[in-house]
Amino acid sequence: MIEKFNGIFYLAVFIIHFIGFAYYGFRCVFQTKSFLDKYGIDDTGAGMVRFFGSIFLGSVVMAIYVGFVRPNGLETTWAFFNLIFLQNLSAFIVGFYNTKINKLGHTDKTSDEGIYAPLVLTILSAVMIYGFSDKIYI
Repeated sequence: MIEKFNGIFYLAVFIIHFIGFAYYGFRCVFQTKSFLDKYGIDDTGAGMVRFFGSIFLGSVVMAIYVGFVRPNGLETTWAFFNLIFLQNLSAFIVGFYNTKINKLGHTDKTSDEGIYAPLVLTILSAVMIYGFSDKIYI
């Protein structure tokens, strides 16, 4: 299985990245109230927070499939990995805009997590694309 990921390093990057997705997806969908409270979001935002989390969970399910179930493994999955990268990059850009430029709705609970978490995920997804390039672009 490790050779499917081009070594233990890229397998670890894959697992760490999608654990991050699973964490945020789970918090948004199943621990919505505590997520809302942590960031000072009114309860009326629960539907959108759960919608946001569902996108993470869908990506985690797809990652499990291409990484561990699919017979061809990562072969020809460039669209999936590029989409993940673009989602992460967009989240980073929007998080930066929201936290440092626009500041609409900022409270004392507003943190820079909306910048740093997507930045880390963007870097991890770029590393995955580089590490898997011989497989995903076949």
